[in-house]
Amino acid sequence: MAGTDRIADRFCAACSIWRLSRLRIRALTLRINHRVSLPFDEFEISAVRAQGPGGQNVNKVSSAAHLRFDIRASSLPEAWKKRLLALNDHRISADGTVIIKARDHRSLEQNRQAAMERLRVLIESIATPPKPRVPTRPSRTARKKRVDAKTRRGKTKAMRGRVKE
Repeated sequence: MAGTDRIADRFCAACSIWRLSRLRIRALTLRINHRVSLPFDEFEISAVRAQGPGGQNVNKVSSAAHLRFDIRASSLPEAWKKRLLALNDHRISADGTVIIKARDHRSLEQNRQAAMERLRVLIESIATPPKPRVPTRPSRTARKKRVDAKTRRGKTKAMRGRVKE
């Protein structure tokens, strides 16, 4: 079975990925919503050594996962790409690459799933366009109340000066 993977009959609905044989997890697609999904080859997950839980195991095993996702080269809709690039998020670099570091769990597989879930949540957050602001004007009564309040306040402050004889 070297070089080939068989798809098992289990589908992990929480992370929208298929579990493959030999306990390796390969995402065929990362499902963002019912219309959009990302193919596995659009993001890269690498294993690095992590800090955090794991005891002495941390020093020996690369259990953290770094996910890299190039926004400009992805198959996302153009509007989503623009919103992602305009997003002020520390995980998005200046060249348009999303870098997610997952090191919460002791196992690499759980950290991979966590990284993919964070990417899904990030992309899902910009999926719906923001509502355009509808400028409003204060009513005539509100403007009159504001001017009257300013006049009253001005009179009160004028009374605080020196007494003129």
